[in-house]
Amino acid sequence: MNAGDTVIVVIDLQERLLPHIDGHETVFENAGRLLATAEILSVAVVGTEQYPQGLGPTVEPLRETLLRLNASAEAPIPAKTMFSCRECESLFGTLYQSGIQKILLCGIETHVCVAQTALDMVAAGFNVFVAVDAVGSRFRQDHDIALKRLEANGCHLTTTEAAMFELCEKAGSEQFKAVSKLLRGK
Repeated sequence: MNAGDTVIVVIDLQERLLPHIDGHETVFENAGRLLATAEILSVAVVGTEQYPQGLGPTVEPLRETLLRLNASAEAPIPAKTMFSCRECESLFGTLYQSGIQKILLCGIETHVCVAQTALDMVAAGFNVFVAVDAVGSRFRQDHDIALKRLEANGCHLTTTEAAMFELCEKAGSEQFKAVSKLLRGK
């Protein structure tokens, strides 16, 4: 992954669902670190909301960041009812046309919306990465089995810290210092 050919996709980190996720504090913190890294390194980001009328909006401050970074988009955080983000077809078509080849996923739930999105994106020809400590499910077993399934189907498993440094690419810059500071707050 590098800043120019990767997009970070924040899947359905919404108010009414997040508190029920096993390890939700870690998922939330790591998604925030990925968004902060994206802002520092100018990495493209998108977010989605699953049936926001029922599950509420994306949690703050992630929502504020997504809106700020996608202010020019027609739908800065598109709503969906399909579990896969494939329903947000124009969003991914735009990414593909702009040269984005790699997708780094974070969000919930690992075995439902994250998995279905990942599998659809692999089928569409994207290189899909999953930050395993920035995704979660209500039940640990669902999370663990989903990660095994995703890896077996061509997704690359990584961690938030590994992804942040991979996107940063090298040490010594002001950007590296800012990304390192995000990790020290861990």
